[in-house]
Amino acid sequence: MGQKANPIGNRLGIIRGWESNWYGSKKDYAGKLIEDHKIRTYLNARINKGGISKIVIERTLGKLIVTIHTSKPGIIIGKGGGEVDRIKEELKKLTGKDDVQINILEIRRPELDAMIVGDTIARQIENRINYKRAIKMSIASALRMGAEGIKVKVSGRLGGSEIARSEEIKQGRVPLHTFRMDIDYANVFAQTVYGKIGIKVWICKGEVLAKRDLNPNFVGGKSDVSDRRERREDHGDRRDRRDDRRGGGDRRGGGGRGDRRN
Repeated sequence: MGQKANPIGNRLGIIRGWESNWYGSKKDYAGKLIEDHKIRTYLNARINKGGISKIVIERTLGKLIVTIHTSKPGIIIGKGGGEVDRIKEELKKLTGKDDVQINILEIRRPELDAMIVGDTIARQIENRINYKRAIKMSIASALRMGAEGIKVKVSGRLGGSEIARSEEIKQGRVPLHTFRMDIDYANVFAQTVYGKIGIKVWICKGEVLAKRDLNPNFVGGKSDVSDRRERREDHGDRRDRRDDRRGGGDRRGGGGRGDRRN
C-alpha cells in the first residue's frame, strides 16, 4: 500500500490537511473542482520561477481566498506589491468573481519541501547538469537541515541514453506505511531535448506524536525537525564544554606526570 498510494493523500485527516477548503453541493461541486484546477495550473505557469510549493484555495460566502506557499515571496509580490495586484485582476477574469484575495506565505526551509527540491533538481537537469550530482546535492542539503530521510527516483532517458530507465537514490529512513510519519511528496517533470524525465521526491521530517492543526496554512511553533536539530546542537555544545573542563595533559605523551619507566 505504501508504494501504491500517494503519501500526502494517505495522511489526509491524520497529520495533513486539505489544500482545498470549501463545501460543494451536487450541483456546483464539479464546477468548483474544475475552477480550482484552472487556478493552480494558471498560477504555476504564470509564476514559473517563483518557487511555489503549494496553492491553498478557500471559499467563504462568495469570497475566494488563494494562499501561495513560496520560497521566493519577493518575485510574486513584485515592486511595491504591483505584481500581486496584477495576478489578482487576472484571477478575477479567470474565475468571474469580484472578491478575490491573495495571501503569500514564505517557506523558511525550502530544503525540506519536496516540491521545491524536485523543481530544483528538474531545473538543474534541464541545464544539462549531471542528474546524479543534482540529486546528491539536494539530498545532502535536506539531511543537513534535519530531515530524517530522503528518497529521490528519476525515470526517463537519463543522461540522454537510448533506452529509458529508472534510478533511485535514498539516504536515511522513509517509512511510507507509518501514518504518523510526516512525509512530504512531490512528482515533477524535467523537459529536456531528448524527452521528459520524471522526478519523484519523498522527504521524511520525523514522527508526529502530538495532535496537529490540519489547516494547511497553519505556520506556528517550531517543527519537530527543528526541535530535534536544536537538541542535537545543545548536546554537542555540552559535550565540548565537558571536554574543556576535563583538561589535563596528554597521557600518551606522559602529560604532566613523571616518566614511569624511570
